[in-house]
Amino acid sequence: MSDESPETTTPLLRRQIDGWRHRITNSLRLKTSLLSELSGAVGDLGTYIPIVLALTLVSNLDLSTTLIFTALYNIATGVLFGTPMPVQPMKSIAAVAVSETPHLTVSQIAAAGISTAAVLLFLGVTGLMSVLYRFLPLPVVRGVQLSQGLAFAFSAIKYIRYNQDFTTTTATKTTDPRPWLGLDGLILALTCLLFLILTTGDGNSNEIRINSDAPITRRTRIQKRLKILSAIPSALILFLLGLILCFVNDPSIFNEIKLGPSKFHVLKITWDDFKVGFLRGAVPQIPLSVLNSVIAVCKLSGDLFPGTELSATKVSISVGLMNLVGCWFGAMPVCHGAGGLAGQYRFGGRSGLSVVFLGVGKLVLGLLFGNSFVRILRGFPVGILGVLLLFAGVELAMASRDMNSKEDSFVMLVCAAVSLTGSSAALGFVCGIVLYLALKLREMDFCFWKSVSGSADEHESLL
Repeated sequence: MSDESPETTTPLLRRQIDGWRHRITNSLRLKTSLLSELSGAVGDLGTYIPIVLALTLVSNLDLSTTLIFTALYNIATGVLFGTPMPVQPMKSIAAVAVSETPHLTVSQIAAAGISTAAVLLFLGVTGLMSVLYRFLPLPVVRGVQLSQGLAFAFSAIKYIRYNQDFTTTTATKTTDPRPWLGLDGLILALTCLLFLILTTGDGNSNEIRINSDAPITRRTRIQKRLKILSAIPSALILFLLGLILCFVNDPSIFNEIKLGPSKFHVLKITWDDFKVGFLRGAVPQIPLSVLNSVIAVCKLSGDLFPGTELSATKVSISVGLMNLVGCWFGAMPVCHGAGGLAGQYRFGGRSGLSVVFLGVGKLVLGLLFGNSFVRILRGFPVGILGVLLLFAGVELAMASRDMNSKEDSFVMLVCAAVSLTGSSAALGFVCGIVLYLALKLREMDFCFWKSVSGSADEHESLL
């Protein structure tokens, strides 16, 4: 018996290792060019940088810890999911932390992230998240996606047109128009916008539409030119341009950079911190995380990558585990956002390798520059961030274009309108569900009830 044990256990262990090796290689396999994956890696920074910068400057968030933990999250999700799964800040918690007075402390922000993570982990482990995902009407989900995409686009236009101040609140100042000239002027932003339009077009490089009546030589020439343009890592070029302009605009940054990460330490979170963090941060964040970070992400992944729709259970558990680990060390609460996925896909991300590249970049910056990297982010041209965010928002909103019937479009638009005007995805979601049920109730067949009541009347007459 003892002689057979190694022979039976070794092949089992080998099969498990081979299975993991196959999974990792399949997740990190290039599906486009290397430059396209690199460009897609920075496609979600239009939302990541402003929120991280605001939390760092207002709430004294540890930027080094946040960069290191989000880097590890990026690498892990890229390997596990095999798609450009984003790691985005929890936006409701961030908005409450820096816009409401008194501001949330770092311990209260962490408590809000831990509370939200516990709820999502419970929904994932018990299978309730899969039940929600299976039975939620698609028009309502599309309405949430449309509202989030338009909200990103509206914020992007403000970033481009007006000067922004992330040092005091996320409700940034929009009364001071951006000057035309300068290293963060309107001309620079519009030039970057035109560059992205020329290089990426409508974002669908697989469907190049050319007039079939044109001569073959002309069609070949146009296809070759469009193929070259689509291969340019446009988002990566804009991000590197922004970093260069940071140092050109303020050379004193070189003197203020200190090498090395900050020291890790476990936060002291009291019961009062959990109470304040849950009531002020987690309560508005939980419905947004369920809708946009899990359900909308899974739906969008099925649209962008047909045949590879993500599991709502796995995504929900992923959000829970990330925050139950990182928040105790002071890292920013994070989730998976549909807007980030749309942005990374829009600029060329097609596999898990895209977010692995992003994770490696964050890890290097966190270990090399630590908290001093905030000095660089503070000088990053906001107009360039606005351009990146605009394309990500439009890509997310365009996921709702499959609502072909008038009834589905009606539900989707009402849900999106309420979400935008009420500034609450949860409120729009509830209104969308109520409207969807009311329309189905209007179309319900009541002949069964009529037949039952008629037979009852006939029975009474016979008696």
